[in-house]
Amino acid sequence: MSWWYEYFRKMLGQHQQVNHQTNIADALTGAVGGCIGIGTLLFLTQLTHTSWLMASLGASCVLVFGAWNAPFSQPRNVIGGHLLSGIIGISFYMLFGSHPLAISVAVGFTIFAMMLTRTVHPPAGGNPIIIMLGGYSWGYLVAPVIIGAVVIVIYAVLINNIRQKRHYPLYWW
Repeated sequence: MSWWYEYFRKMLGQHQQVNHQTNIADALTGAVGGCIGIGTLLFLTQLTHTSWLMASLGASCVLVFGAWNAPFSQPRNVIGGHLLSGIIGISFYMLFGSHPLAISVAVGFTIFAMMLTRTVHPPAGGNPIIIMLGGYSWGYLVAPVIIGAVVIVIYAVLINNIRQKRHYPLYWW
């Protein structure tokens, strides 16, 4: 068989559906965790008139409360991924501005760096886009990037462990 045939055959899938059964308790835990985590960041934003929230943190909530036992959902990945992608996004913005090529290279470099450091957190892959299009500087790294990620992880530890069948985190570092 040719390489091309095998290449395109992979795109058909394996014809197997993964059984993803979610019970009502898991769905409610996800909803409550996301609501409390994002609600806290919104409250802090209103209280201090400083941005404590960015869109990628909502996606982080989906992972830490909905897929709490996945490697991408562990504190090392959540905090490390957001920190690393924030540094890359701000650095690229400072060096190259918000040129489309710079943004796309920053996202690619973020993926590369997260994979090398074992801090892959998919929502953090969007941070360079948010940062570079918003024109943010180093202060944005503290709030909302780092503090937002830490708040989400703290709530993930507190809320996920209320449930007897959950144990979060699986590892810290």
